[in-house]
Amino acid sequence: MVRKKSSFILCGAFLFVAWNALLLLYLWGRPPMGGQVNLAGEVIRLAEEVEIQLDTQKKLLKQIESHRAVWARQKEIGKKSVATVAAVTASVSGPQVIIPILVIACDRVTVKRSLDKLIQYRPSQELYPIIVSQDCGHAETARVIGSYGEKVTHISQPDLSDIRVRPEHRKFQGYYKIARHYRWALNQVFHTFSQSTVVIVEDDLEVAPDFFEYFRALYPILRSDPTLWCVSAWNDNGRDALVDSSKADLLYRTDFFPGLGWMLLKEMWDELEPKWPSAFWDDWMRQPEQRNGRSCIRPEISRTITFGRKGVSLGQFFDQYLRYIKLNTEFVPFTKLDLSYLLKEKYEEKFKEVYSAPLVKIEDLQQGGSLRGPGPYRVQYSTRDSFKVFARNLGVMDDLKSGVPRTGYRGVVSFLYRGRRVFLAPPEGWSQYDTSWS
Repeated sequence: MVRKKSSFILCGAFLFVAWNALLLLYLWGRPPMGGQVNLAGEVIRLAEEVEIQLDTQKKLLKQIESHRAVWARQKEIGKKSVATVAAVTASVSGPQVIIPILVIACDRVTVKRSLDKLIQYRPSQELYPIIVSQDCGHAETARVIGSYGEKVTHISQPDLSDIRVRPEHRKFQGYYKIARHYRWALNQVFHTFSQSTVVIVEDDLEVAPDFFEYFRALYPILRSDPTLWCVSAWNDNGRDALVDSSKADLLYRTDFFPGLGWMLLKEMWDELEPKWPSAFWDDWMRQPEQRNGRSCIRPEISRTITFGRKGVSLGQFFDQYLRYIKLNTEFVPFTKLDLSYLLKEKYEEKFKEVYSAPLVKIEDLQQGGSLRGPGPYRVQYSTRDSFKVFARNLGVMDDLKSGVPRTGYRGVVSFLYRGRRVFLAPPEGWSQYDTSWS
């Protein structure tokens, strides 16, 4: 392709020179005009002809130069794209990175359900060591964890003391202890065990058959794109009716930190650890000061589900949303797929299609009579209240954290509604989240 373009440029230059040569031959070969009187007029006429021809040639040269600049830009973009993909591919094909699984446990003996699935689907104990970090000092839970022997590494958070909190926060003591436990456990993984990354799950999560494949494939994407800061196995709007079961391989970028089975790099922990909060660590992660304009990867169909109704959150959202989340059952060979579309530049280009989708009203979707085909369709919100009303009516989660809707990317929430793809989106030209929408 490059040779063809170079040949075209050379051909244009040759034509330019040849045209001038022919023009001179033509002018020199003109028969002489009689008389002194006609000589001045002939010179003027010839000058005008030359001017016209020079103008034509200038335009031709400009066209050649324009095409040359465009081709140069395309060549440069192509080089960058190939270099990025090559770097990602090299990361995959290079030495296998160890991806430890950190299980955060406390006093739930049902951690057995979580560990059983992790061990069942784990393709290699060496590449995916399971570290179970236990808080609370609960003896029966410790016995369950210990029963797995060398299949897991059992560590215990040593500080079981109550944390001094403001009187109005005494009922949140559990949240303070969880934040303390996370900090200690992650320091163990990165500093004591000297790992470069980790996938964090809690003791009430069950994983999908391709859970390990999913994180293995996305590790080089996370590593290579500085605009990403985590990979999550969770879709907050992952109920059966809201996801496309035929697209188990579909992945997204999201500005909302999902948690519930997520990958973190050591470099990111080095950034977060010095300012780690004393409580409510997950909401803290969703603040703009921590997110810093970065995104996470999340799946169309969740690779984890939670079975823990009991906990410090006292079942918040569980009965209304969490218990209905669909767990993927189809193994997707992610490591064999091209996932470079998740890199920011490529993703942004594809994301423009959101605003090409026809703008419809809620009533059009609910009645459906006037709509043809599976979509996508776009429903527009412009205020916090309109978002919440539309979200409730369409069955997606309506809460916002620091102004970011669950699963949202640039304010857009993507889901299925009665079999049609829907984008719940802010007006075109959206620029930033409004933190007062919380």
